[in-house]
Amino acid sequence: MAVKLRLVRMGKKKQPTYRVVAADSHSPRDGRFIEIVGTYYPRQEPTEINFDTEKVEKWLKNGAQPTDRVAKLLKVAGISK
Repeated sequence: MAVKLRLVRMGKKKQPTYRVVAADSHSPRDGRFIEIVGTYYPRQEPTEINFDTEKVEKWLKNGAQPTDRVAKLLKVAGISK
């Protein structure tokens, strides 16, 4: 099973918020996931990014691959890959 760290869209129409989750790469975007590892609020000023660093580092150490957007968010948050 290939695990990815990716975004799941939440929130109302035209007001997105996102969860950062560890999910099987074959699951749909808003479908089943394994664990929630953070949140991302792009509409707030300044943008709010929250990660549970222990969970993120555990998943990265176990071979999970972040998507391009999640990799950028991790870099902004100061969590190295």
